[in-house]
Amino acid sequence: MPTITVDGRELEVQGKTFVLEVLRANGIKVPTLCYHPALKPSGSCKLCAVEVVLGSGRSATLLSCVLKVKDGMSIRTQGEAVERARSRAFRNLLQMAPLAPVIRELAAEYGIDLGPLPDGCIRCSLCIRVCGEIVGVGALKMEKREEKSFVVPIAGLCIGCGTCANICPTGAVRQEEKDGVRTILIRNEIIGRHILEKCEACGKLFATRKFLLHVRERMAPHPDVKEHHLYCPTCAKLFSDRVKASSKVRPL
Repeated sequence: MPTITVDGRELEVQGKTFVLEVLRANGIKVPTLCYHPALKPSGSCKLCAVEVVLGSGRSATLLSCVLKVKDGMSIRTQGEAVERARSRAFRNLLQMAPLAPVIRELAAEYGIDLGPLPDGCIRCSLCIRVCGEIVGVGALKMEKREEKSFVVPIAGLCIGCGTCANICPTGAVRQEEKDGVRTILIRNEIIGRHILEKCEACGKLFATRKFLLHVRERMAPHPDVKEHHLYCPTCAKLFSDRVKASSKVRPL
């Protein structure tokens, strides 16, 4: 009966089999995504790499799912060589399926750092520029994180207007509205969360209080600004058109 050594532990192997099957049968965990016991192994995902000590004393990193057991074989399932091979395999998989949670979850389980999540942002800075130059708030900035540039919020400055989400060319900045609350996000990082105000005429939720206050402050010097009403754009236009129409009616 063949005997192999795994991480210093001797194991007896029954019949011709693959190393991955022996490891699993003995409760030794090795990551894999492409393996299934009902199918022939393919070695596609390359996650099940182990370090095998050769007869010359040198070692090689090989895929355990397609590696057949040989008597006297010495195997290491951990160590720098194995970690390098796994890390390379995880990153290759991530390039093909960047949004697959299972890849990141499995990598975290085995202590492999895959870096920050892809966020769809092309670093065009449109959101930063429109918030600063047009809206006049400056609630976003570019920041270095792990030697990469990221668009990030400046705490407390967002007014919830949604202009950054509307102008983003890739949808990396998004706006969500639920239960009367508007949330602006990039990745899963909240830029701002605001309660929406109701239109006094139609009752529609249409804007955040911070946005309305910001508009009032910017319009304050205008001599025609008098009484303020919470009207959505549709109702504001409707009432404006009525006022214009009534002003054109000549008295008899």
